[in-house]
Amino acid sequence: MATAWATQDAAGANAAATTPQARIEQASRALDAVKRAVDDADAPETLKTLSEQASQAQRDAEASVQALQPELTQLDARISQLGPVPEGGEDRDIARQRKALDLQRSQLNSDIARGKLLAEDARQASESIEKMRAQQFSEQLGRKVGSPLSPGLWRQFSEHLPDDLGRFDSLYRQASGGLLQATAKHGWTAPIVGVVLALLMVFPLRIWLRRLGRRYAASERAPAGRLRRTGLAVWLLLVGTVLPGLAAMVLVGSLRSISAIAPRLEAVADTFVAATFVGAFIAALAASLLVPSRPSWRLFDIDDLGATRLRRFAWGAAWLTWFTMLVRDVNRAARTSPVSTITLDGLVALTYVVLIMGMLVTLAALHRRRAAAAAEAEQQEGEGRTRPAKAPRSGWLVVARLGGHLAVFAALAATLLGYLNFAMFAAQQMVWVTVVVLATSLLMKFADDFALWLLAPDSAFGRTLRLSTGLPGPRLEQGGVLLSATLRILLVMLGITAVVAPYGNVSILYGGLETLTGGVNIGGKLLRPSAVFWSIVVLVCGLAVMRVVQRWLEDTYLPKTELDTGARNSISTVAHYLGIVLAVLWALATLGIGFEKLALLASALSVGIGFGLQAITQNFVSGLILLAERPVKIGDWVKIGDQEGDIRRISVRSTEIQVGDRSTLIVPNSELITKTIRNMTMANALGRIQIQFSVPLGTDVGKLRQLLLDIYQHNATVLDEPAPSVFIDSISGGQVAINSFAYVPTARSVYGTRSELLFELLQQAPANDIALVTPTDIHLVRDPSSSP
Repeated sequence: MATAWATQDAAGANAAATTPQARIEQASRALDAVKRAVDDADAPETLKTLSEQASQAQRDAEASVQALQPELTQLDARISQLGPVPEGGEDRDIARQRKALDLQRSQLNSDIARGKLLAEDARQASESIEKMRAQQFSEQLGRKVGSPLSPGLWRQFSEHLPDDLGRFDSLYRQASGGLLQATAKHGWTAPIVGVVLALLMVFPLRIWLRRLGRRYAASERAPAGRLRRTGLAVWLLLVGTVLPGLAAMVLVGSLRSISAIAPRLEAVADTFVAATFVGAFIAALAASLLVPSRPSWRLFDIDDLGATRLRRFAWGAAWLTWFTMLVRDVNRAARTSPVSTITLDGLVALTYVVLIMGMLVTLAALHRRRAAAAAEAEQQEGEGRTRPAKAPRSGWLVVARLGGHLAVFAALAATLLGYLNFAMFAAQQMVWVTVVVLATSLLMKFADDFALWLLAPDSAFGRTLRLSTGLPGPRLEQGGVLLSATLRILLVMLGITAVVAPYGNVSILYGGLETLTGGVNIGGKLLRPSAVFWSIVVLVCGLAVMRVVQRWLEDTYLPKTELDTGARNSISTVAHYLGIVLAVLWALATLGIGFEKLALLASALSVGIGFGLQAITQNFVSGLILLAERPVKIGDWVKIGDQEGDIRRISVRSTEIQVGDRSTLIVPNSELITKTIRNMTMANALGRIQIQFSVPLGTDVGKLRQLLLDIYQHNATVLDEPAPSVFIDSISGGQVAINSFAYVPTARSVYGTRSELLFELLQQAPANDIALVTPTDIHLVRDPSSSP
């Protein structure tokens, strides 16, 4: 395992100074070390490290392959310059050069193929290790141990308690012995200085910086708007997190400076620093968001009572997290019995459950108070009093309570059933996800306020930028919105990383970003992010130069000429567009897109643009004709091809028709002008129903006619005027063909009404002894006189 780490560290340190071939070799050795170490790895931390090393080997191999591709392209270009070998042979020097180039190309091809194979091998190894980690994690969560309600667990705990206390005593003697030996050799100066500095950071300095931030936020120098509150909240979060963590680092560093920490407690010391940072972060986040003593600075819409109680629970969560992280490492260092660890996990899980339940009770009370306030506001509005402020919505409270209840139920059930690992996971994940979501929300609000303030037209920076570049105010505001969106995306990615980091491999989550920095191959062209960045810089600079030249023409040169105003405006406009074209060409050249490719693209686009403009012009003129002549209008029921529906919108390019399945059919206006369209509601809004069927020749047609007229009359949709009519269409083949018509108020009801009439006809015809259809019978008659 140590060999794998050493190899990886060496590869990472020398990657920038080695050739791509050497990086491939180093990645191969690192991957071999990972494969050797993975068989003996059983701890999740070890597997995580091995997975990160395999992913790094994959990225190194892919980066080396990308670095070798330009060399291969250059060799191909040099070989192509030599041309094919002549039939009569070629000069000895050229043949020698051709042979050397072919040898170099063969070696490069071999290196590229090896790098691709190594990258695929590393990817598969990383996926295999991640599957092992997922399997171990699932087994750990599903492992059942003794329930805290089981007497057997406490009996075993009491039996192992003396031995565990002896192990703790031994660990304490090692710690105290190491401290006494170190102080006897180096004195107490370093530990005392460390303790004093830590206390100064935690109390006087932290309190002074908090007050300094509040005074600045309340002063006139602070930015106006919501940035005062979000900026203060971020400052309080930063001070409350960094200073306690630095104090822990100073304290541990002072002890390490004199080697006062026993070897078995080195990991405990590191966990002490990490736990202090995490606990301080949770407490500072609650203090910056809730602010119980200053409601006007509170970012969340929570009353004073709820803020005070929630802050107490937040302090409890911070201390419980700090205690859990530290005691677990102390248990591991003391090598206590498994039953003690199980008991400790059960008690911690139950404590988390109690803490979350307390938060849920507080949120429920807050929700009831807000509901009562909303009901009172509605009552006052109903009584005609002055309309009060709108009651705030409590959607986030409902979501928080629902998630909390689910987590409490899962953790409590798992604890009582003996699945303590799952209970700890559910409870801690609930607390940690809540902390990450709240922190991300705070930072996103701050990023939004900061970006909009920074690029506001009336801010100091925005005013300077506007005066120096000539950008209008709305453009600056758009830039602020785009900057805010970018910062929000980065913060969301950071929040996802914070949630995944304790349980997953973050390098795999963002491993593709490093591959992306190497470039993306598009159409045989390697497009690198750095080239895109510099092309954007060049485009901005080119547009700025164009604007300067245009202003010089308008304000300095053209007024000195004898040209009239129209000519000056024409020259200025041509210069403006010419500058834009040159800036775009310059930016494309920075991307590596040659002018020959631009010429081919322009020639291809010119034909396409010609046809496109022809179609657009045709549709535009057709739209004007439709709006003027109005052969169809909004609300008409039309049929085009096999589709029919209502016209909902007519624009200058296309017409939108809503068909029967509620989808929208977009028809170019030229189709409505050049093709045959059936407008069912243009001159008459009525709809006609036609029913055709046949009856046997012996049917009482008078009775049938009256039956049909009665059916039409009793249908509420069928109109009395025009009156329904029944006709005999033909008599042939022993059948009478009946054709009948009726009218309804609108063509849209034809289909449904016709179906109702057919249903009624099929029900009443048999009752009146009328056969609508008759089968064709074939009778075979044998002649009696014929022989069989």
